[in-house]
Amino acid sequence: MVNVAGVGLKADLSGALFWEEESLLVVSDLHLEKGSSYAARGTLLPPYDTVATLGRLAAVVARHDPRMVIALGDSFHDRTAHHRLSAPDREAIAALQARRDWIWISGNHDPALPDDLGGVVANEVAIGPIAFRHEPTGVSGEIAGHLHPKARVTTRGRTMERRCFACDGERAVMPAFGAYTGGLSIRDAAFSKIFQTLSFMAHVLGDNRLHTIAASRCY
Repeated sequence: MVNVAGVGLKADLSGALFWEEESLLVVSDLHLEKGSSYAARGTLLPPYDTVATLGRLAAVVARHDPRMVIALGDSFHDRTAHHRLSAPDREAIAALQARRDWIWISGNHDPALPDDLGGVVANEVAIGPIAFRHEPTGVSGEIAGHLHPKARVTTRGRTMERRCFACDGERAVMPAFGAYTGGLSIRDAAFSKIFQTLSFMAHVLGDNRLHTIAASRCY
């Protein structure tokens, strides 16, 4: 469970958050069509990231059956990524949106989101005490993405590096959901601007459960 400004949200091992009382699922940084974006610049990656990401998203949507989904920005890797979606990928997105509200938050990679993929577009959304936006500002009651937090810890003599939720009880930064997304260490200076001190927690995505570890123990 991740608590933000008095609200408890279930941390899914996929990297999503589920707010049960609002029947709200939140994901961040899908970066759809990252593979094709890199291929256009001469860096060849297997062109399966969108299929993999949407498949994982379909699984978590089926698991929680939310009334609303918020995608917290950088859902598409670049400004023209939506043009490169295949017909089956578009059909998969439409199926995910069926019978539920869907909000695309604008990100720095996709500031001008398309209006032909269903759902509505917003810069940020406030529900109760929580503000959902792409880039974290550090204010209380905020859930954001953008930074792709990851934590490196040593346990039982081996080092493990995994995606994580970074949270101090007042604000949270979500891990990237996309199949090809990298991560930024929670010990990076970018996080100190959000949390000010190391008195926040890394909710690390393990194989079978969430591991809550003090940021000061990570490196």
